[in-house]
Amino acid sequence: MIEKTKQLVAELMKNEDSGHGMDHVMRVYALAMKFAQTETCDKNIVALGALLHDVDDYKLFGTKNQAELTNTRIILDKLGADNQTQQKVLDIVKTIGYTKRLKGIFPTSIEGKIVSDADMCDAAGAMGIIRTFQYSIKFGKPFFNKDIWPDEDIIAGRSLKKASDTAVCHFFEKLLKLKNFMLTDSGKQEAAERHRAFTSFLRQVFREENAPEWEEYLDKYLEKNEEIEL
Repeated sequence: MIEKTKQLVAELMKNEDSGHGMDHVMRVYALAMKFAQTETCDKNIVALGALLHDVDDYKLFGTKNQAELTNTRIILDKLGADNQTQQKVLDIVKTIGYTKRLKGIFPTSIEGKIVSDADMCDAAGAMGIIRTFQYSIKFGKPFFNKDIWPDEDIIAGRSLKKASDTAVCHFFEKLLKLKNFMLTDSGKQEAAERHRAFTSFLRQVFREENAPEWEEYLDKYLEKNEEIEL
């Protein structure tokens, strides 16, 4: 069942190049299975949830698919998954995502928490940096502009605006907050390590760009936001 799921998802994602393609799916799958080794959970549900977590993402397939979980249901039917398995996986997929989390929606099952942590961890660390580059290039966003500062309303959760003005703004408006979204001990440990990669990278960017005001902004941001639990 898992191998067939990989094949079906790969076919669906074959043209995706904005950082949410099959390479992302497989990294989330691998990380979720790693987390599953240290948690008491149904590993089959974790595997299916991880592989299917983006097949109805609104950014890729539109809001109608996201609301109805169209592709998830089609794939589960093709797999011949029983009703209980289908419901558990659907419950995971419909509660996964950063925007949903800002609205107070998050998975309650341990399997869903594992998948959520794995998905968010893949937006952090070295892969998070690479994916931010990919997204910026695809949508024509500059990586860094000294004169364009992060949106404080987005940082504070008062706005759900989806597109940052620069890649560096995206770090402050979303990525540096990810470690506080973890739901499992495994996720917290992994996210903390990846978070350090973010801060080190940004400091180097600001030093090479001769932007001490941005390094000062980073220090103040971290002091204010490091211990906030979201």
